[in-house]
Amino acid sequence: MRRAKIDPNKLDLKEKMVNINRVTKVVKGGRNFRFSALVVVGDENGYVGVGMSKAIEIPDAIRKAVEDAKKHLILVPLVNGTIPHAIIGDFGAGKVLLKPAPEGTGVIAGGPVRAVLELAGIKNIRTKSLGSNNPRNMTSACMVALASLKRPEDVAKMRGKTVEEILG
Repeated sequence: MRRAKIDPNKLDLKEKMVNINRVTKVVKGGRNFRFSALVVVGDENGYVGVGMSKAIEIPDAIRKAVEDAKKHLILVPLVNGTIPHAIIGDFGAGKVLLKPAPEGTGVIAGGPVRAVLELAGIKNIRTKSLGSNNPRNMTSACMVALASLKRPEDVAKMRGKTVEEILG
């Protein structure tokens, strides 16, 4: 199933810097320094994307990462400010557990995952990092989990049943 391309120009996107890292390439003449930037963009209403980029200077790395994040936007299914069901996202050594929470819980999440969830517009959720705490793997695992979420209506339609039969 192919997802429709999302136009970032129509959305009011906010951006959040997650991580800046200095990377070094050792060459014959010495060391070449560059900066890698990890950025999350979202409209706090269901759309969110993560981007990563490298450049010689920090502002260029951030700008390129924002452009990359806009290319990788996804739509997150929200139900009353939380997610429809619990899910585990896997990416590399990073593993993130996302569980829906009742109204008033807030966003219980660590650094990189919190940035993704807040910009996605999720108000109540519980999370747990189960694997690596590397920011890149954690944000990517969170994005994999959010992209895998399904609404009860979609599952019912796929199975040829009503929403009541699915929910019990």
